[in-house]
Amino acid sequence: MTTYEYQVVPAPRKAKAPRKVKGPEAKFATTLTDVINEMAADGWEYQRAETLPCDERQGFTGRTTKYHSVLVFRRAVSTAPAPEEAIETPALSAVAAAPVVAAPAAISEPVLEPQLTRAEEGPAPEGFLQGDDTVEAEAEDEQKRDESA
Repeated sequence: MTTYEYQVVPAPRKAKAPRKVKGPEAKFATTLTDVINEMAADGWEYQRAETLPCDERQGFTGRTTKYHSVLVFRRAVSTAPAPEEAIETPALSAVAAAPVVAAPAAISEPVLEPQLTRAEEGPAPEGFLQGDDTVEAEAEDEQKRDESA
């Protein structure tokens, strides 16, 4: 299946004036031909010309509808074979024939760990200090030093 990308360019409003071309219609046709050939050199294929409405501001609060002429081009981005056009190889058919195992359902919400409060924490193991225990531990250390001295 072929995938395309599109490009839209404004159509020329004013015809160029080459010396050998006579008449306004011929000059405008030559100008269009030049634009189409420039795009084709970059790989773009001409599709069609469109005239489309566009709401534009007029003054501070007014709006008007103007019509703009544009040229539509496309080019192929990638060409991948359609599923019915795909060629099966023995290695691919063995993989395709393998049973499909369903993956476990994903957990929609993250698991939150309970937040412990000060009363639920309990005493700290020996040698570890918790939060405000630092002041109490320093006081106990001073008492022990005073008693031993």
